[in-house]
This record gives sequence, structure tokens and C-alpha cells, in this order.
Amino acid sequence: MGNTLKTTLLLAVLTVLFVLVGKAIGGQSGMVFAFGLAVVMNVGSYWFSDKIVLRMYSAREVTEAESPQLHGTVRRLALAAGVPMPKVYILPEESPNAFATGRDPAHAAVAATEGILRVLSPEELEGVLAHEMAHVKNRDILIGTVAATLAGAIMMLANMARFAAIFGGGRDDREGGGMLQLLVMSILAPLGAMMVQMAVSRSREYLADETGARFCGKPEALARALGKISSWSQQVPMQASPATAHMFIMSPLTGGGLTSLFSTHPPVEKRIERLMAMRGHTLR
Repeated sequence: MGNTLKTTLLLAVLTVLFVLVGKAIGGQSGMVFAFGLAVVMNVGSYWFSDKIVLRMYSAREVTEAESPQLHGTVRRLALAAGVPMPKVYILPEESPNAFATGRDPAHAAVAATEGILRVLSPEELEGVLAHEMAHVKNRDILIGTVAATLAGAIMMLANMARFAAIFGGGRDDREGGGMLQLLVMSILAPLGAMMVQMAVSRSREYLADETGARFCGKPEALARALGKISSWSQQVPMQASPATAHMFIMSPLTGGGLTSLFSTHPPVEKRIERLMAMRGHTLR
């Protein structure tokens, strides 16, 4: 419940930021234009996200006859989650990782790399797949799209502000620092939007860990899996697009320090700590 509330508050912050920046930069017409364009771009991405990302990583759909253990685990977890059986894909990638995609539970797909199938034990793999099933159950693709739409609209407004400042839009005798204010806002607004958008993503990862642990009943198995994926990913890095990094159970991109503010995933140490704290509690 805590992560759900946090996500709601973060989306509210994005909405307020969009309204404030829109009024300051583009006025009512600028707000409508930026929001409409962001909606069109992100709805297209949302509707076709499964096809786009699966094709991007050359994922291959596997039948139950080809991979009975993987299918059996996914089917069992789908039943526990109360969602339809998703399609199952394997990525020809040595780095261990996995993701879920699809615009809703009825059109979902779960994908695992060849590397993760080799590295993890059956229990650990079940924990990972339970995490991905939690994303399907929680409709995180939709929530991520809403956050991306608001953040994208703010960034468009910021671009409008830069053009306005460059071409004299801020030179108003009544506002001596108009140009400077527009330039400052055009820089800070998108940074703030990105930070909030990434915070939404991290909150959903924590929630997927918790929900997934309840689906499989083995939080320690998911914790061990996260530790292994983190370790192996350093040895066998994955060539992944930053645009899809948020979809994986662990970001294939690396970074620390200030860049962690813009990370799509929480620190693996904190995720493991929270999962281990769930041991001994009633999960079902």
C-alpha cells in the first residue's frame, strides 16, 4: 500500500509541475498542445510496446512443448496472480535479465534471456517470473506511460521556453529578468520531471518485488536471484537501449552517485534487504 500511495503522490507532483510550467511558459494553448502531442506519442508506444521491444531484442516466442518448465512456472504464477496466461519469450542474450510487457493483462508477454535460464535455480527463476507477473497484475506499463506522457509534455514546454528566451519571448519591460527566468525554468523543469518519473519507476519496482514475493511465497529466492543477476551483469553486460531499461527486472545500464537520481531501479542492496525482511511473514 505504501508504494501505491507513493506512486499516486509522485504522479500528482508531475501533474502539478506540468500545470505550473505550462502556465508560466506556454499559457493555456501551450499546455494543450504539449499535452496532446505527448499523449499521441506515448499512446502509440503503449499500444505497440510489446511488439516494439520484443522485436528490438530479437525475442522468440516459445511453446509449452519447447520449454515446458518455463511455461509451467509462468502458468502457475499467472494463476496465483489471477491474470490470463501471458505469451512466453526467450531473448538470445547471455546477460541474465527478464522483463514483462503488454498494454494490459490480456495482452501481456513475459520474456527471459538465455543467460538467466542458465544462471538461476528453478526457485530463483520462479521469483524473477513472479516479479514480472506482478508488473502485469499492477498494470505498470500503463502507469509508466502516464508518467512518461506528463514528463514528455513538461520537456516539450521547456523546449518552448528555450525558443521563447532565444527569440526574445522573455523581454518584457515589466519583467526585467524574463529571459533569464525562462532559461532557468527550461533547464530545471525537465530535470525535475525526469527525477519524478524515475522515482515512479523505482516505486513500482519495489512494489513488484513485494507483490511477486507474495505470488511465489519465496522472498528469499527472489532476493538471491537479484544478487546473482547483479553480479553476473557486471561480468556479462547487456547491450540495451536506455529507452527500455526500465522494463527489465534489473537495469542493464550502470551508474552511481548523482546518476542514481535518474535510475529506473532502486539499489539492488535495498531491494534484497526489503525482501529478506519479508521472510517469516504470511505472504498469501
